[in-house]
Amino acid sequence: MGTKVNLISGRTTVQGRNLDSKMSEEYFEEVARCDLNKADMDKLGVAADESVKVKTSYGEVIVKAKEDAGTPEGIAFMPMGPWANALVSGDTHGAGMPSYKGIDAEIEKTGDKVLHVKELMQTYMG
Repeated sequence: MGTKVNLISGRTTVQGRNLDSKMSEEYFEEVARCDLNKADMDKLGVAADESVKVKTSYGEVIVKAKEDAGTPEGIAFMPMGPWANALVSGDTHGAGMPSYKGIDAEIEKTGDKVLHVKELMQTYMG
């Protein structure tokens, strides 16, 4: 059984430095993750760098759990990118950008591996 969280997404400075190298290992490590408070990680029984499945009503994706004391309990943060995109609605409400904040999500520990970007894209493109 998973833990319900409020999912938010945004850009990080490491991500910004790697916008021109989205196939790099540094970009992958930066964006294929989910930051959680220690209390939420304890509820899930997950340690840093273990895989978690994040599910919303729009999709699901496997990422690495990262402990972040600055992330409040009940909130999950994922950097914008292909992994976060798998979890948001395609509806842009006329603004040209989907909503990356305040998404109801459920997170659970998993033994599944995090897909690299090419593998991730293939699952969505068929």
